[in-house]
Amino acid sequence: MSVKWGLIGASTIARQFMINAIRAQSDGEVAAVMSSSPERATAYAGENNILLAVSTLDGLLGADIDAVYISTTNELHLEQALAAVRAGKHVLCEKPLALSSSDARKMVAAAKAAGVVLGTNHHLRNAGAHRTMREAIAAGRIGKPIAARVFHSVYLPENLQGWRITKPEAGGGVVLDITVHDADTLRFVLGDDPVEVSCFTQSAGMAGSGLEDGAMCIWRFKSGVIAQSHEGFTTKFAGTGFEVHGSEGSLIASNVMTQKPIGSVLLRTAAGEEELSFDREDLYARSVRQFHTAIRGEGRPAATGEDGIWSLTAAEAALQSASSGKAVRIDPKLGSMN
Repeated sequence: MSVKWGLIGASTIARQFMINAIRAQSDGEVAAVMSSSPERATAYAGENNILLAVSTLDGLLGADIDAVYISTTNELHLEQALAAVRAGKHVLCEKPLALSSSDARKMVAAAKAAGVVLGTNHHLRNAGAHRTMREAIAAGRIGKPIAARVFHSVYLPENLQGWRITKPEAGGGVVLDITVHDADTLRFVLGDDPVEVSCFTQSAGMAGSGLEDGAMCIWRFKSGVIAQSHEGFTTKFAGTGFEVHGSEGSLIASNVMTQKPIGSVLLRTAAGEEELSFDREDLYARSVRQFHTAIRGEGRPAATGEDGIWSLTAAEAALQSASSGKAVRIDPKLGSMN
C-alpha cells in the first residue's frame, strides 16, 4: 500500500529535502501541493513533477491523499493540522507545532481522538550522529552525564530570512526557529527532560520588529544535568557542535546540528580517543520511513506530537525567561511557569 502525500506549503524545505525523502520510500508518493498563490502552486508542481496543484486547503484535503506535510509559516500550523485531522489525514508538521504549547496540545488531542498519526518534524533526531551519542550515553560509556553544550548559531541565508526576522505574528525569531530544535535534541540525546531554563536573547542586527536573532540558554534537567545552548542567525563562521560530558568520559560532536548526514562524534575517556562511526542515512528519508511505519501501526514517528509539545513548551519558557530576567520552570502539561 502506497502512502500518498499532500504538501501544505510550496516551501524551500519541501523542495530541498522532503519531496526526495518521500520519493526515496518504496511506498511513498507526492500526490499534490497547495500554495495560497495559484501561480506558485502551479509553478512549484511543474518544477517538482507533482501532478496536482491547488490553492485551497479544502482542495488539497479533498484530493486522493493519505498524509500531509505542513511547512507553512508557524501561525498557520494549528488550523491546517486540525483541518487535516478532521479529514482523516495523517499529519507530519514542521516545528514548532504551533505558536503556543496550548495550541500544540489541541493538535495532539485531536489526532489522538481521530486515530491518525501526528508527528513533529524534528529532523535532528534522525541524524546518525545524535542517535550514536544517545546510545553511547545509555550504554554508560561516559559514566554519569554531568553537563552538555550545544553550538547551533549559524548564518540565516537571505532566501530564508523573510518572515523569520520580520514577523512576530508568524512566529519569527531564533527561539521558535532554532532553540526549539536544541531543546528537543538535548532531550533526545540525554534521554532526560528539561525542567528549568534561563535565557538571554539579543538582536545583533539582522532581525527587526522586536524579534531576537540570537539566544543563549542554560537548561537544568530532571537528572541534575545542566546544559548550555547558543542559537543564532548572525554568525557566519561559527560551525556547529554538541558536547556531553560525564563522570567517565566526554562525547564531542562537530558539525552535527545540520540538515545533512555529516559531522563526527569523538568519545574521549581514560583509554584515549575513539571516533564513533554512525550511519549516514538522509535525515528526512529516515523521518518519512519512521512515519510510514507509524501509519502501518508498527511504531511511532521519530518525534511524536508529545515531543513537539515538549520542545515548544521549552522554547516558550526560554522566551519568558528572556523577557522576565528570571529562570522559568518547564512543564509540558501546564506550559511554562515562573
